Amino acid sequence: MTAGFLLGLREGLEAALIIGVVLSYLTKVSAVHLNKYVWRGTALAIAVSLGAGSLLAALGISLEGHVGKIFEGITILIAAAILTYVIFWLGGKNPLAKVSVDVENALTHDSPAALFWLSFFAVLREGVELSLFLLAAQVASGSQVLIGALLGLAAAVIAGWLISTGFRQLNLRLFFKVTNILLILFAAGLVAYGVHELNEAGVIPPLIEAVWNINHLLSDSSQLGLFLKALFGYNGNPSLSEVMAYVVYIFSILLIFMKKKTWQKS
Repeated sequence: MTAGFLLGLREGLEAALIIGVVLSYLTKVSAVHLNKYVWRGTALAIAVSLGAGSLLAALGISLEGHVGKIFEGITILIAAAILTYVIFWLGGKNPLAKVSVDVENALTHDSPAALFWLSFFAVLREGVELSLFLLAAQVASGSQVLIGALLGLAAAVIAGWLISTGFRQLNLRLFFKVTNILLILFAAGLVAYGVHELNEAGVIPPLIEAVWNINHLLSDSSQLGLFLKALFGYNGNPSLSEVMAYVVYIFSILLIFMKKKTWQKS
């Protein structure tokens, strides 16, 4: 549930903030009659996102056995890759930076359609990403991920509304920095679990079936174990290839982070 909440809050807040800024700008320039185009774009994006998520889930359910394991493993690894890209290449940018300019351009050119598509693509991007992440998280952690995601989305809507209406106590820079760190650890867990699924499918050899087994100390089926599994990909008896994937991913992230710091200084 925790992983789902984090994903729903992180993705939902960005979309809620963008829509909030658009509506606030329209109110500021006395163009509230155009709000309907924003809501229509938002509604269509939500419908398309739900459809995409349902299709992915249906495809996953329809595949069983060896093929199902391969599908799950590949889906999880793709989700981890996209999540990493979003955090590092898009997460560092202010999602609100161009919104007011885009709204102003739409009003200048008297283009309600531009407001519709601005809202549509802002919500669709987050919705499709969230659908993919949740599918991967659900495979790794169970159905409670969806409950957590709904709670996270509800919290995101409330937080976005409060911020866009002038309540600015939330430090967005700090919020995205902290959630980015948690999501990187979550993505590392997805990478390890994706390799685990491909181990079971026989696509990637385990090398060593269980490097260690500490389930007698902390079972990955206990309440704490399930929590750590959902958030960080904990496994009480991982294969060597799982451990290697996790370590390589973390080191790769550290290298990317250090290179970005170097580029920023130069």
